This record gives sequence, C-alpha cells and structure tokens, in this order.
Amino acid sequence: MAARGLDDAAVAQEMNKMVSFIKQEALEKAREIKVKGDEEFNIEKAKLVRQETLSIEAFYEKKRKQAEVQRKIAQSNHINKARLRVLQSRQEVLNEIFTEAKSKLSDLTTDSSAYGTLLSDLILQGLYKLMEAEVTIQCRKVDVSLVQSAMDDAANKYKETLKRPVKLAIDETNPVPDTSAGGLVLSAMDGRIRCDNTFERRLESMTESMMPAVRMALFGPSPNRAFFN
Repeated sequence: MAARGLDDAAVAQEMNKMVSFIKQEALEKAREIKVKGDEEFNIEKAKLVRQETLSIEAFYEKKRKQAEVQRKIAQSNHINKARLRVLQSRQEVLNEIFTEAKSKLSDLTTDSSAYGTLLSDLILQGLYKLMEAEVTIQCRKVDVSLVQSAMDDAANKYKETLKRPVKLAIDETNPVPDTSAGGLVLSAMDGRIRCDNTFERRLESMTESMMPAVRMALFGPSPNRAFFN
C-alpha cells in the first residue's frame, strides 16, 4: 500500500508539473500576443497619426494657397482700378483738348479769304479721293458763294494735274446743316461714294490719327505698351 501511495504522489507531482508548465507556456504565449498586439496597435496608431498629420498639413496648405490666390487677386484688382483711374484721368484731359479744338473750328470761317482758300483745298482733296468725272458738293447755305468760287479754282487745279476735266455742282436742296462749323461734303455716283470734308469730320479723323502722338507728348511712353499705332 505504501508503494502505491508513493506512486500516486509521484503522479500528482508530475501532474502538477505539467499543469505549471502549461500555465507558464500559456502566460508566455499571452505575453507574446500582448506584445505583438501592442506593437501592431502602436504601428497602426502611428499610421493614423501620420495620416491625420498629413491631412491637416494638406488642409492648411490648401487654405494658405487659397489665401495667397485671393491676396494676389485683390492686389491685381487694386492695381487695375488704380491704372483705370489714371487712364480715365488722361482720357479726360485728351477729351478736353479736342473739345476745346472743336469749339474753335468756327474761327476758321471768320476770315473769308482764308476760308475760301481752305474750301478750295478741301474740294481738291476730295476730288483726288473720288476720282470721278461728275461730283456734287454739299455745303452750308451761308457758304454757297464761297464754294462756287472755290470749286472753280479746285476744278482748274485738278484738270492741270490729272489732265482730265471734272464737272462740279452744288446740291442746294440738301445743304450741310447750319449747325456745322464749316467745310463741305463731296459725293458721286448718286451719293454712293462720299468724301466728308466738314470741319467736324476732319477733326474727328485727326483726333483718331493724332491721339497716340498727343498722348505720348503729354504723358510719355506707357510701360505697358509694346507698340504704338
């Protein structure tokens, strides 16, 4: 019986050893799992933190760029408005100059002799432009007598230069309005071709052609202009 009791004790001891070993292995395995889990958690946590950091950085970089774009737009608008104000002021000066010139057009008719010579020159210039054998002239009613004298002189000069006659006639039924400062209109082929040599139209034409030169003389070259017309 004593021997059997020893065998049971030995068995129990062995069983306890096995249980302790299994427990130890289980604890170590649990420790390994925890360590691995902690490592994976920390890795994922670091990834999430990095992703969030990048996302926040990208968000604020986008906001910074948007703010920079808005700043540049505002600056550009401010510069454009300032430039526009300068251009408007310059245009007002130019308009005043040509308005003043227009108000003095009537002064050209005060000296009838000089005005008659000018009418002759305007008729001749119109004849060279039209190059027609028959030309009709429209003028103010008050200028009819001066134009009659001037057109004879112009017709003679035209014939001498081009060796071809021209027939001129005044259209007194459709005169240039009395509100005009002076000058005349030449037409041919039943009015299908015209040359407007009234003072107003001549000034308008000169304004268009002389504007760049006047602008240059008054304000100097513009840094934004690559060419001049």
